[in-house]
Amino acid sequence: MKNYSKIFITGGAGFIGSNLADYLLSLDKEVTIIDNFSTGRREFIEKALRNDKFHCIESDILDLENLKNVIKGHDFVFHLAANADVRFGLQHPSKDLEQNTIATFNVLESMRTNDIKNIAFSSTGSVYGDANQIPTPENSNFPIQTSLYGASKLACEGMISAYSEGYDINSWIFRFVGVLGERYTHGHLFDFYKKLNANKEILEVLGNGKQKKSYIYIKDCIESMITAINKHDKKINIYNLGCDEYIEVTDSIRIITKFLNLDPKIVYEDKDRGWVGDNPFIFLDTKKIRSAGWKEKNTITQAVSKTIEWLDKNNWVFINEKKVK
Repeated sequence: MKNYSKIFITGGAGFIGSNLADYLLSLDKEVTIIDNFSTGRREFIEKALRNDKFHCIESDILDLENLKNVIKGHDFVFHLAANADVRFGLQHPSKDLEQNTIATFNVLESMRTNDIKNIAFSSTGSVYGDANQIPTPENSNFPIQTSLYGASKLACEGMISAYSEGYDINSWIFRFVGVLGERYTHGHLFDFYKKLNANKEILEVLGNGKQKKSYIYIKDCIESMITAINKHDKKINIYNLGCDEYIEVTDSIRIITKFLNLDPKIVYEDKDRGWVGDNPFIFLDTKKIRSAGWKEKNTITQAVSKTIEWLDKNNWVFINEKKVK
Protein backbone atom coordinates (compact mmCIF):
# COMPACT_ATOMS: atom_id res chain seq x y z
CA MET A 1 0.00 0.00 0.00
CA LYS A 2 3.02 2.26 -0.40
CA ASN A 3 1.33 4.31 -3.15
CA TYR A 4 -1.73 5.19 -1.02
CA SER A 5 -1.95 7.31 2.11
CA LYS A 6 -5.63 8.03 2.82
CA ILE A 7 -7.74 4.88 3.01
CA PHE A 8 -11.55 4.66 3.24
CA ILE A 9 -13.15 1.45 4.56
CA THR A 10 -16.86 0.67 4.36
CA GLY A 11 -17.98 -1.70 7.09
CA GLY A 12 -14.88 -0.69 9.02
CA ALA A 13 -16.20 -1.72 12.45
CA GLY A 14 -16.88 -5.26 11.30
CA PHE A 15 -14.77 -8.39 11.60
CA ILE A 16 -12.57 -7.93 8.52
CA GLY A 17 -12.85 -4.13 8.35
CA SER A 18 -11.67 -3.46 11.90
CA ASN A 19 -8.73 -5.85 11.57
CA LEU A 20 -7.81 -4.20 8.26
CA ALA A 21 -8.03 -0.74 9.85
CA ASP A 22 -5.61 -1.78 12.61
CA TYR A 23 -3.22 -3.19 10.02
CA LEU A 24 -3.26 -0.03 7.88
CA LEU A 25 -2.76 2.18 10.93
CA SER A 26 0.32 0.09 11.76
CA LEU A 27 1.62 1.14 8.32
CA ASP A 28 1.07 4.79 9.33
CA LYS A 29 -1.82 5.27 6.88
CA GLU A 30 -4.67 7.69 7.51
CA VAL A 31 -7.78 5.56 7.83
CA THR A 32 -11.44 6.56 7.73
CA ILE A 33 -14.14 3.99 8.33
CA ILE A 34 -17.86 4.25 7.75
CA ASP A 35 -20.24 1.88 9.52
CA ASN A 36 -23.89 2.00 10.56
CA PHE A 37 -23.12 -0.39 13.45
CA SER A 38 -25.98 -2.72 12.56
CA THR A 39 -23.51 -5.61 12.87
CA GLY A 40 -20.22 -3.75 13.42
CA ARG A 41 -18.89 -3.49 16.98
CA ARG A 42 -17.63 -0.37 18.72
CA GLU A 43 -15.42 -2.61 20.84
CA PHE A 44 -13.51 -3.64 17.70
CA ILE A 45 -12.32 -0.07 17.05
CA GLU A 46 -11.46 0.93 20.61
CA LYS A 47 -7.71 0.72 19.94
CA ALA A 48 -8.01 2.51 16.59
CA LEU A 49 -9.94 5.39 18.14
CA ARG A 50 -6.86 6.24 20.20
CA ASN A 51 -4.91 6.86 16.99
CA ASP A 52 -4.99 10.43 15.62
CA LYS A 53 -4.93 9.05 12.06
CA PHE A 54 -8.18 7.11 12.53
CA HIS A 55 -11.60 8.60 11.81
CA CYS A 56 -14.97 6.94 12.33
CA ILE A 57 -18.15 7.99 10.55
CA GLU A 58 -21.38 6.47 11.85
CA SER A 59 -23.60 6.43 8.80
CA ASP A 60 -25.21 4.15 6.24
CA ILE A 61 -23.70 3.91 2.76
CA LEU A 62 -27.23 3.72 1.36
CA ASP A 63 -27.27 7.49 1.99
CA LEU A 64 -25.65 8.39 -1.33
CA GLU A 65 -25.35 12.15 -0.88
CA ASN A 66 -23.71 11.80 2.51
CA LEU A 67 -21.34 9.13 1.18
CA LYS A 68 -20.26 11.44 -1.65
CA ASN A 69 -19.28 14.03 0.94
CA VAL A 70 -17.43 11.87 3.46
CA ILE A 71 -15.45 9.90 0.88
CA LYS A 72 -13.81 13.05 -0.51
CA GLY A 73 -10.02 13.26 -0.42
CA HIS A 74 -9.29 9.55 -0.12
CA ASP A 75 -7.11 7.72 -2.62
CA PHE A 76 -8.14 4.11 -1.95
CA VAL A 77 -11.44 2.47 -0.97
CA PHE A 78 -11.89 -0.93 0.65
CA HIS A 79 -15.56 -1.77 0.17
CA LEU A 80 -16.31 -4.42 2.80
CA ALA A 81 -19.80 -3.42 4.00
CA ALA A 82 -22.41 -6.01 3.07
CA ASN A 83 -25.20 -8.23 4.23
CA ALA A 84 -23.47 -11.57 4.76
CA ASP A 85 -26.54 -13.47 5.91
CA VAL A 86 -26.59 -16.25 3.31
CA ARG A 87 -28.60 -18.67 5.39
CA PHE A 88 -31.70 -16.48 5.86
CA GLY A 89 -31.47 -14.67 2.54
CA LEU A 90 -34.76 -16.05 1.24
CA GLN A 91 -36.60 -14.61 4.25
CA HIS A 92 -35.69 -11.03 3.29
CA PRO A 93 -34.91 -11.10 -0.47
CA SER A 94 -34.56 -7.32 -0.82
CA LYS A 95 -31.73 -7.11 1.73
CA ASP A 96 -29.01 -8.53 -0.55
CA LEU A 97 -30.08 -6.20 -3.35
CA GLU A 98 -30.07 -3.13 -1.11
CA GLN A 99 -27.11 -3.76 1.18
CA ASN A 100 -24.86 -5.43 -1.38
CA THR A 101 -25.73 -4.38 -4.93
CA ILE A 102 -27.22 -0.90 -4.45
CA ALA A 103 -24.70 -0.10 -1.72
CA THR A 104 -21.88 -1.00 -4.13
CA PHE A 105 -23.39 1.27 -6.77
CA ASN A 106 -23.39 4.08 -4.20
CA VAL A 107 -19.72 3.50 -3.42
CA LEU A 108 -18.81 3.53 -7.11
CA GLU A 109 -20.86 6.66 -7.79
CA SER A 110 -19.24 8.42 -4.84
CA MET A 111 -15.82 7.46 -6.15
CA ARG A 112 -16.68 8.67 -9.65
CA THR A 113 -17.99 11.99 -8.33
CA ASN A 114 -14.80 12.55 -6.33
CA ASP A 115 -12.37 11.14 -8.93
CA ILE A 116 -11.15 8.32 -6.66
CA LYS A 117 -9.45 5.69 -8.80
CA ASN A 118 -8.83 2.62 -6.62
CA ILE A 119 -11.19 0.11 -5.02
CA ALA A 120 -10.83 -3.30 -3.38
CA PHE A 121 -14.04 -5.31 -3.01
CA SER A 122 -14.91 -8.26 -0.80
CA SER A 123 -16.72 -10.70 -3.06
CA THR A 124 -17.26 -14.37 -2.28
CA GLY A 125 -16.54 -17.89 -3.45
CA SER A 126 -20.32 -18.31 -3.46
CA VAL A 127 -20.41 -16.67 -6.90
CA TYR A 128 -19.23 -20.03 -8.27
CA GLY A 129 -22.45 -21.69 -7.05
CA ASP A 130 -22.19 -25.47 -7.07
CA ALA A 131 -18.92 -25.33 -8.96
CA ASN A 132 -18.26 -27.79 -11.76
CA GLN A 133 -14.51 -27.56 -11.24
CA ILE A 134 -12.79 -28.24 -7.89
CA PRO A 135 -10.57 -26.53 -6.90
CA THR A 136 -12.27 -23.63 -8.65
CA PRO A 137 -10.11 -21.10 -10.56
CA GLU A 138 -10.95 -17.44 -11.15
CA ASN A 139 -11.79 -18.09 -14.82
CA SER A 140 -14.25 -20.88 -14.07
CA ASN A 141 -17.59 -20.76 -15.84
CA PHE A 142 -20.35 -19.54 -13.53
CA PRO A 143 -23.11 -22.13 -13.01
CA ILE A 144 -26.61 -21.29 -11.83
CA GLN A 145 -26.49 -19.07 -8.74
CA THR A 146 -27.63 -20.89 -5.60
CA SER A 147 -28.06 -17.96 -3.18
CA LEU A 148 -29.35 -14.41 -3.34
CA TYR A 149 -26.15 -13.41 -1.55
CA GLY A 150 -23.93 -14.91 -4.26
CA ALA A 151 -26.09 -13.41 -6.99
CA SER A 152 -25.91 -9.94 -5.43
CA LYS A 153 -22.13 -10.17 -5.09
CA LEU A 154 -21.80 -11.24 -8.72
CA ALA A 155 -23.87 -8.20 -9.70
CA CYS A 156 -21.46 -6.05 -7.67
CA GLU A 157 -18.51 -7.55 -9.52
CA GLY A 158 -20.15 -6.69 -12.83
CA MET A 159 -20.72 -3.07 -11.83
CA ILE A 160 -17.19 -2.68 -10.52
CA SER A 161 -15.79 -4.05 -13.77
CA ALA A 162 -17.99 -1.73 -15.82
CA TYR A 163 -17.01 1.33 -13.75
CA SER A 164 -13.37 0.31 -14.04
CA GLU A 165 -13.61 0.22 -17.82
CA GLY A 166 -15.83 3.27 -18.15
CA TYR A 167 -14.20 5.61 -15.64
CA ASP A 168 -10.61 4.33 -15.58
CA ILE A 169 -10.81 2.92 -12.03
CA ASN A 170 -8.35 0.31 -10.78
CA SER A 171 -10.18 -2.52 -9.05
CA TRP A 172 -9.29 -5.57 -7.01
CA ILE A 173 -12.08 -8.13 -6.59
CA PHE A 174 -11.37 -10.66 -3.85
CA ARG A 175 -13.39 -13.86 -3.79
CA PHE A 176 -13.14 -15.01 -0.19
CA VAL A 177 -13.76 -18.35 1.34
CA GLY A 178 -14.75 -18.23 5.01
CA VAL A 179 -12.54 -15.95 7.10
CA LEU A 180 -11.72 -16.96 10.69
CA GLY A 181 -9.90 -15.34 13.59
CA GLU A 182 -10.14 -12.65 16.23
CA ARG A 183 -13.40 -10.63 16.17
CA TYR A 184 -15.25 -13.40 14.30
CA THR A 185 -18.93 -13.11 15.25
CA HIS A 186 -20.87 -14.77 12.43
CA GLY A 187 -20.74 -18.29 11.06
CA HIS A 188 -20.72 -21.96 11.97
CA LEU A 189 -17.97 -21.79 14.63
CA PHE A 190 -19.82 -19.00 16.41
CA ASP A 191 -23.06 -20.98 16.27
CA PHE A 192 -21.47 -24.25 17.44
CA TYR A 193 -19.66 -22.60 20.34
CA LYS A 194 -22.86 -20.84 21.42
CA LYS A 195 -24.94 -24.03 21.21
CA LEU A 196 -22.41 -26.06 23.20
CA ASN A 197 -22.28 -23.45 25.94
CA ALA A 198 -26.06 -23.56 26.18
CA ASN A 199 -26.29 -27.37 26.07
CA LYS A 200 -23.15 -29.43 26.62
CA GLU A 201 -24.96 -32.73 26.02
CA ILE A 202 -26.09 -32.37 22.41
CA LEU A 203 -25.14 -30.46 19.27
CA GLU A 204 -27.60 -30.21 16.39
CA VAL A 205 -25.94 -29.62 13.02
CA LEU A 206 -27.53 -28.27 9.86
CA GLY A 207 -26.75 -30.74 7.06
CA ASN A 208 -24.92 -34.05 7.32
CA GLY A 209 -21.63 -32.59 8.55
CA LYS A 210 -19.83 -33.66 5.39
CA GLN A 211 -19.90 -30.18 3.86
CA LYS A 212 -16.34 -29.37 2.77
CA LYS A 213 -15.11 -25.80 3.09
CA SER A 214 -11.85 -23.94 2.85
CA TYR A 215 -11.09 -21.10 5.24
CA ILE A 216 -8.44 -18.44 5.79
CA TYR A 217 -7.12 -16.78 8.96
CA ILE A 218 -7.89 -13.04 9.17
CA LYS A 219 -4.27 -11.87 9.25
CA ASP A 220 -3.39 -14.09 6.29
CA CYS A 221 -6.44 -12.73 4.46
CA ILE A 222 -5.34 -9.12 4.97
CA GLU A 223 -1.78 -9.87 3.88
CA SER A 224 -3.05 -11.60 0.74
CA MET A 225 -5.13 -8.52 -0.20
CA ILE A 226 -2.19 -6.18 0.33
CA THR A 227 0.05 -8.48 -1.73
CA ALA A 228 -2.38 -8.36 -4.65
CA ILE A 229 -2.80 -4.58 -4.42
CA ASN A 230 0.94 -4.01 -4.38
CA LYS A 231 1.36 -6.21 -7.46
CA HIS A 232 -1.14 -4.11 -9.48
CA ASP A 233 -1.07 -6.16 -12.69
CA LYS A 234 -3.94 -4.59 -14.60
CA LYS A 235 -7.01 -2.38 -14.34
CA ILE A 236 -9.34 -5.18 -13.14
CA ASN A 237 -7.74 -7.75 -10.84
CA ILE A 238 -9.68 -10.79 -9.63
CA TYR A 239 -8.25 -13.09 -6.97
CA ASN A 240 -9.45 -16.14 -5.09
CA LEU A 241 -8.31 -15.96 -1.47
CA GLY A 242 -8.08 -19.02 0.75
CA CYS A 243 -5.93 -21.78 2.15
CA ASP A 244 -4.55 -24.55 -0.02
CA GLU A 245 -6.63 -27.11 1.89
CA TYR A 246 -10.16 -27.74 3.14
CA ILE A 247 -11.88 -29.43 6.05
CA GLU A 248 -15.30 -30.92 6.77
CA VAL A 249 -17.79 -29.48 9.23
CA THR A 250 -17.16 -32.60 11.33
CA ASP A 251 -13.50 -31.53 11.65
CA SER A 252 -14.54 -28.14 13.02
CA ILE A 253 -16.79 -29.87 15.55
CA ARG A 254 -13.94 -32.13 16.65
CA ILE A 255 -11.64 -29.12 17.26
CA ILE A 256 -14.31 -27.23 19.21
CA THR A 257 -15.38 -30.15 21.40
CA LYS A 258 -11.75 -30.99 22.18
CA PHE A 259 -11.05 -27.39 23.20
CA LEU A 260 -14.13 -27.33 25.45
CA ASN A 261 -13.39 -30.84 26.74
CA LEU A 262 -16.86 -32.01 25.79
CA ASP A 263 -18.26 -35.21 24.27
CA PRO A 264 -21.78 -34.27 23.16
CA LYS A 265 -24.14 -36.31 21.06
CA ILE A 266 -23.94 -34.94 17.51
CA VAL A 267 -27.25 -34.89 15.65
CA TYR A 268 -26.97 -34.48 11.88
CA GLU A 269 -29.62 -33.95 9.23
CA ASP A 270 -30.06 -36.35 6.33
CA LYS A 271 -29.11 -33.86 3.62
CA ASP A 272 -25.89 -32.62 2.04
CA ARG A 273 -26.38 -28.91 2.84
CA GLY A 274 -27.69 -26.91 5.75
CA TRP A 275 -29.79 -24.42 3.80
CA VAL A 276 -30.52 -23.21 0.28
CA GLY A 277 -27.24 -21.78 -1.03
CA ASP A 278 -25.05 -23.80 1.37
CA ASN A 279 -22.79 -25.27 -1.29
CA PRO A 280 -21.55 -28.65 -0.02
CA PHE A 281 -18.02 -28.24 -1.40
CA ILE A 282 -16.24 -24.89 -1.70
CA PHE A 283 -12.55 -25.10 -2.47
CA LEU A 284 -10.93 -22.32 -4.49
CA ASP A 285 -7.85 -22.53 -6.67
CA THR A 286 -5.43 -19.98 -5.20
CA LYS A 287 -2.49 -20.36 -7.59
CA LYS A 288 -2.90 -16.79 -8.81
CA ILE A 289 -2.43 -15.07 -5.44
CA ARG A 290 0.41 -17.48 -4.62
CA SER A 291 2.17 -16.56 -7.85
CA ALA A 292 2.08 -12.95 -6.59
CA GLY A 293 4.27 -14.02 -3.67
CA TRP A 294 1.73 -14.75 -0.93
CA LYS A 295 1.43 -17.89 1.19
CA GLU A 296 -0.68 -18.45 4.28
CA LYS A 297 1.11 -18.67 7.61
CA ASN A 298 -1.71 -20.51 9.37
CA THR A 299 -3.40 -23.82 8.57
CA ILE A 300 -7.17 -24.10 8.75
CA THR A 301 -6.84 -26.07 11.97
CA GLN A 302 -4.80 -23.24 13.48
CA ALA A 303 -7.35 -20.68 12.24
CA VAL A 304 -10.22 -22.63 13.81
CA SER A 305 -8.31 -23.00 17.09
CA LYS A 306 -7.44 -19.29 17.28
CA THR A 307 -11.08 -18.41 16.60
CA ILE A 308 -12.35 -20.64 19.39
CA GLU A 309 -9.72 -19.29 21.78
CA TRP A 310 -10.82 -15.72 21.01
CA LEU A 311 -14.52 -16.56 21.46
CA ASP A 312 -13.71 -18.25 24.77
CA LYS A 313 -11.95 -15.11 26.03
CA ASN A 314 -14.60 -12.74 24.70
CA ASN A 315 -17.94 -14.14 25.83
CA TRP A 316 -19.38 -10.62 25.76
CA VAL A 317 -20.01 -11.10 22.01
CA PHE A 318 -22.68 -13.67 22.91
CA ILE A 319 -24.22 -11.59 25.68
CA ASN A 320 -24.40 -8.58 23.36
CA GLU A 321 -25.02 -10.59 20.20
CA LYS A 322 -26.38 -8.51 17.37
CA LYS A 323 -29.30 -10.08 15.56
CA VAL A 324 -29.66 -9.90 11.79
CA LYS A 325 -32.97 -8.18 11.13
